[in-house]
This record gives sequence, structure tokens and C-alpha cells, in this order.
Amino acid sequence: MKKKWLIGGLVVVVAGAAGAVAWVLRGPSVVDGSSTMAANAAVPSTPDKTGKDGKDKKPAPPLEFLPREVVQPSLARLPTRIEFSGPLVAPSTAVVRAKAGGTLLALNVAEGSRVKAGQALGRIDLAELGTRVAERNANVESARSALAQAERTHASNERLAAQQFISPVALDSSRNAVEAARAQLAAAQAVLDTVRVSVRDAALVAPISGIVAKRHAVEGERLQAEQPLLTLVDLARLELAATVGTHEVSRLSPGLPVQVRVEGMDGDVTGRIARIAPMAEPGTRSIGVTIELANPREALRAGQYAVAVAVLEDTVDRLTVPASALGSTAGQDHVWVIESGVLARRAVLVGRRDERQGRVELLQGVQRDSQVLAARFDNLREGAKALVVAAKSGPGAAATASAALTSAAASAPVLR
Repeated sequence: MKKKWLIGGLVVVVAGAAGAVAWVLRGPSVVDGSSTMAANAAVPSTPDKTGKDGKDKKPAPPLEFLPREVVQPSLARLPTRIEFSGPLVAPSTAVVRAKAGGTLLALNVAEGSRVKAGQALGRIDLAELGTRVAERNANVESARSALAQAERTHASNERLAAQQFISPVALDSSRNAVEAARAQLAAAQAVLDTVRVSVRDAALVAPISGIVAKRHAVEGERLQAEQPLLTLVDLARLELAATVGTHEVSRLSPGLPVQVRVEGMDGDVTGRIARIAPMAEPGTRSIGVTIELANPREALRAGQYAVAVAVLEDTVDRLTVPASALGSTAGQDHVWVIESGVLARRAVLVGRRDERQGRVELLQGVQRDSQVLAARFDNLREGAKALVVAAKSGPGAAATASAALTSAAASAPVLR
């Protein structure tokens, strides 16, 4: 059975029990029924698509990612970087000490002064030492006179023994007296030489060329033997005293070049490993490493803090992804991948890391052709539809992926 109504020039034909609707444009005439019935019949019958809360339930739009936001794991070599730090020290450091007691008459250099080896640095009153030299010299002269007398006596005894006026025993006694006098002269001479060495060492001269780092005494001070007066340093060559763990020292060797960054310096300085300690320090499980730095312009100073980096080249191609793609949940590392148009979270096993390149090695969890999200996004959930779209132009292009993520995952837990 068919029914017709005229609604504002539009003829509505309803045919059959199923309520199929046909819209036919007609002229302004009434065919059958009233306008109220026609308005009610003009609403087509549609399936129920409401949720439990009575609101329309629409499928979530797919998440859209730009090509730069999705990467594939690539093979790369990740060099190992071993860092160790410590203060710079000057191995050529000398302390000038007073070798004899006396009053410091003059100290001709100040802190920061440059000196050369053998240069006079000051004077000490050595009057007491001079008196000792005169005393020892007198002892030598006395021993020399005793030796001369013993030799003359022995010569006379030899002539008497030839004429058999004295016994052989008396001759032997005179000979022994000569030997004893000669030994006493040698002893007195040795004592004099020792005092003269003391006088020579008491002169304040620079043992090395360098810079005066510190003065330990002032003019007019009464000095004692071995009292420090000056500290001299040579900055032409510096060393970095550092330590490394026992698990890393096997990769290092003397002569290996390293890059050293010194506090206060703009660029790195190239050095080399000079020495490696033969044993670990007790209780620390660390081994001392000494790095040698050339400092011809003396731009570096002893005591500055420095960090050295030894780069060991890698010989293996490793499957890597950007470090920004790596996330962690409850201590388990993971990445997000797009598989068959949906998102999936994959647990991964991490190997080497290279902070400079910003890449990390993945030992398990992804394949070479996997599509991995290159950054960490909020509110991702597994099973959500996702696709990679070409970059758009215009003011709204940058918000495309962000809007899709917010609309699709507003009720999902936040994953970081």
C-alpha cells in the first residue's frame, strides 16, 4: 500500500511496511493526509548507534604521524667513551730549602716571577757556616803537619835500620805511624769538603726553570736547616691524575690519545695516556691513570679541574634507534611501533649507548623493517589505529597529530 503527502511542494511516498521513503518533487497540491502526519513520516528509520549513556558512539579517528616522527632501526657503530676526571698537576715541581741555618738576608723573587735554572734567588747569612769551614781547614793543616813529621821519622828509622842500630819492630812502628797520619789527613780533608759542599748548597739558586708558585719565608727570618723557602713549578708539561674502574682499564693502554676539557677553557686539549698504575687502590676498585698534556704556551695551570674522554672505536654494526624513542615502564625499556596500521608497545633489550650521536643499541624487541616512533608521546594505547601521513602545509599542520592523539586517547592512561 502506498501513501502520499505533500509537504511544502515535496511529495513523500511511503511504500511497504518497512518504511522505505521516496522523495519526489511535486507541485503545490495536497494528495492525501495532513501536514502533521507527513512531517512525522519524513524522518527516515536508522539503526540504533547510541551507547549505554545515550550519547552517539563514534569510532576514534586514526592517529596521524609525520614521516620525521617514525623511523626504522638502522645499523650504526657506537664507539665506547670512557671518562675520567681529576686535577691537573705539574710533575716538574721543586721546593727550594735552606741547607744551613742562618738569617735570610734577601729573597729576590716574588710569587709569579719567572726564573731560570741556576739563577740566584736570595742570600742567607752564613757566618756560622764560615766559621766551621775555617775550623775544618785548620784541622786539615794540622793533620798535614803530623803526616810530614811521621814521614821524616820513618825515613830516619830506615837509615838506622840499614846500619842495624834499631830493630825491625821499631821500623814497622814508624811505618804504621806514617799510615795513621796519612789517614787522619784524609779524614780531615773529607770533613772540610763536606762543609764546603754545605756552603755551596746554602746558596739560594733555582734548581729548575719555571715560575715561583709560593714564597714560604720573608727577609730577616731566622732559618733552620731544610726549611722551605720557595716552590717553583714548570708548566710546560702537565699531568691529569685520574682513576678508572677495573672493568674499563683493560681497554686502555699507554699512548692512547684522549680529549681533555679543562674548566675555564673553551675548547678541548689533546693529551695521551702516559702511565697506568699496576694495581688497584685498596677498597676502591679503581686504578690510577696519568694523562700527559703539552702546555707550551702555559695556558693551563696546575690545580685546574679537567675531564678526559677516551674514545674507543667500534668494529661492529649494531641495530640502533634514536635514544628519544626509548621509554621505560616499571623498569622495563620499551618502544612504540606501528604494525599493520595499529600501535603496539614492544619490550626491548638495550645494549650500548652513544650520548653524542643520541642513539641506543637494541638487542631484542624490534626488527630492521619495524616502524618505530622516534619520540615519546603521551596517552598512547595499544591497538589504536595509526598511520604515517605526508607533511602538511598551513597553520593547522603542526596540530594534526596532536589533535588526533588527544581525541583518540583522552580516556587512556598516560605512558611516559
